[in-house]
Amino acid sequence: DIWGWTDPVTRREYALVGRTGALVFVDISDPASPKVVGDLPANPSGARDIKVYSNHAYMTGDGAGDHGLVVFDLTRLRGATAGQSFTADTIYHGIASAHNLIIDTVGALAIPVAASSGGETCGGGLHMVDISTPKAPAFAGCYTDSEGLVAPGRTHDAQCVTYDGPDADHQGRGICFAANETALRIVDVTDRANPRPISRAGFPGQAYIHQGWLTEDKHYYYLNDELDELVGTANRTRTVIFDVTDLDDPVMVGEFFGDDASTDHNMYVKGNRLYQANYQSGLRIWDVSDPVNPVQVGHFDTTPYQGNAAGFYGAWTAFPFFESGTVIVSSMQEGLFMLKPKPASLVP
Repeated sequence: DIWGWTDPVTRREYALVGRTGALVFVDISDPASPKVVGDLPANPSGARDIKVYSNHAYMTGDGAGDHGLVVFDLTRLRGATAGQSFTADTIYHGIASAHNLIIDTVGALAIPVAASSGGETCGGGLHMVDISTPKAPAFAGCYTDSEGLVAPGRTHDAQCVTYDGPDADHQGRGICFAANETALRIVDVTDRANPRPISRAGFPGQAYIHQGWLTEDKHYYYLNDELDELVGTANRTRTVIFDVTDLDDPVMVGEFFGDDASTDHNMYVKGNRLYQANYQSGLRIWDVSDPVNPVQVGHFDTTPYQGNAAGFYGAWTAFPFFESGTVIVSSMQEGLFMLKPKPASLVP
C-alpha cells in the first residue's frame, strides 16, 4: 500500500511506499524526478498498510510475526541524506500482524484490522488505538463483528470518521464504515470500550466485500467487491453505490462498471472525482458530480502488457490527496507511478 505526506513547513510532498521489507520515503515534489530519501526496515510482510496522523506515519505488516504498529516521525525526513536507513520512533505491540490500518484523524484514533499472529486481535475486527499523543499509542478498545468470510468477525478494511454528515442522529459520533467481507457494517465507536453496531448491508451477487469510501458530503458510499469478477457474479469491474444519508438504513441505489473484467482494489474520493486502483487495468478516474451516475474521465494502465483480466497483479492503491494534483499509484511488480491528470474538457 501507499500513502502521502506533505511537510507543513517545507511543503515538500512525499510518497510513503510499502515494500515487502520496508517503508520507503520518496520525495515527489518534482514528480518527474522523484528521489528516494530513505527507508524504514521492518519484518517482511505480504501486505503493508500506511496512514498518517499529525506528521507521523503509522504502519502495519500482514503475516509479519510480531511486527506491531510502527510509528515514525515524518519531520525527521527534513535534511535527511539520500538513501538513509531509519529506525522507528516507537512500536505499539498491542497487535502483532494486521492486514489493514485505518485512522480517524479528527478523533485521533488508529484502527488496525484483520489482526493475527498475537496480541489482542479483537477477533480480526476493529482494534482501536488512541494516538492523541502520536508517539505514545494506547489501547482504547475492540469491536468484533459477527460478519466475516476468512474468519467470523473479520474486518478487511474500513473508513472511520468523526461524523459530520446528513444523519442528525449521529452528528459528532465516531463512525466506522467497515468492509466485513460478507457485509458492509456501520459501527458507532464513540464509546471505545463499548462500540455499537448500527446497521448492515449487502447486495446481489456479492462475493468479498473489500473496501469503500464516502463522498465528501457523506451522502453516498462507494463499495468494491474483490472477488465478484473472479467467481462470475460480475463480468466487468463493478462498484456498488449506497445511499447512507440514514446510517440506520443504508440503501443500495446503483452500481457502475468498468470496461473490462479486472479485479477492483482500493479507491478514494477527492472532490467530485473517484480514484480507483483496479489491479490489471490500473488507475481509473470517475467524475462523481452526479453521485449515482459516475462517468469515467481518466485511465492509466500500469500493466499494459498483461491484459485486463481478473486477478491479483498490478495497481494496488491510488493516492489522490496531494494539493499539487499529483496522483501516486503503487503497482505490485512495476513500482511507483507519479501521474498528473489533465483537467476535463468539453469537446465540441
